[in-house]
Amino acid sequence: MNLVLTVLEIVAPVFLLAAVGFGWVKMGFEYRVEFVTRLAMTLSVPCLIFVALMKTDIDPQALTTLSLASAAAYGAVTAVFFLGLRLAGLDIRTYLAPLIFGNTGNMGLPLAIFAFGNSGLGYAVVVFAVMAIYSFTFGIWLVSGGGSPLKVIKEPLVAGTVLGGIFLWQGWETPKFLTNALELIGQMAIPVMLITLGVAVARLRPGKLGQALVLSSFKIGTCVAIAAVIGRAFGLAPEPFAVLVVQVSTPVAVTSYLLAEKYGADSDAVAGLVVVSTLLSVATIPLTLAFLL
Repeated sequence: MNLVLTVLEIVAPVFLLAAVGFGWVKMGFEYRVEFVTRLAMTLSVPCLIFVALMKTDIDPQALTTLSLASAAAYGAVTAVFFLGLRLAGLDIRTYLAPLIFGNTGNMGLPLAIFAFGNSGLGYAVVVFAVMAIYSFTFGIWLVSGGGSPLKVIKEPLVAGTVLGGIFLWQGWETPKFLTNALELIGQMAIPVMLITLGVAVARLRPGKLGQALVLSSFKIGTCVAIAAVIGRAFGLAPEPFAVLVVQVSTPVAVTSYLLAEKYGADSDAVAGLVVVSTLLSVATIPLTLAFLL
């Protein structure tokens, strides 16, 4: 019973805030997703990442090991899903990116902080940064058929991660007044991202729901298994191991739908993956956390 209550305390705020966004749209209120997303990804999330890394007490070597484990996990996930889609005869450009890139920002970061506190957030932002860099390079190239890897250098969250890593490595801290300001900006990231997730799901027009159910189930099971194997292979401690498994197995990100819409992939099919995988996560995330805690 204690385990059930603990898991509910972790996941309930995530889904309640997403439900706020969903209900907001259904009541007909305005919500500008593009503006809010740009605000979060340009300002609040980089501040959240920077402060989390700067203030963490985690050994930099442990973060380096987690970074390598994250890269290996995403590489293995890419290979497995590529082969699976080939065997199934499904379009690689439409389906591969959504299956690889989970919602490590909107959902993964809140889950980490609710489940493991500030140290968990420190680990989670590392996995998120690895995924984001991979998404901004290979992910965009995959969906669009082109794109420059140099684009990733211009992303504020990459700058926030690099600077946070440097401050952690050197043991530096910003002046107290600046730290308080950056922390305050970063604190709005998690509720804003969760509400935006609910808004985006409410506005999607999903298609191919039967196929989406099969692929979403395959994604969750495969990602949990691969992340667990990679985590053990790299000898991760229990907390970073749990964070890696949770982050890699998060549901399909809304950004996958936006990219499919922008570059002419089957956006309705991707919308189906986003909606179905997010609904499935209501059951699968508590089960995963119960296994890990």
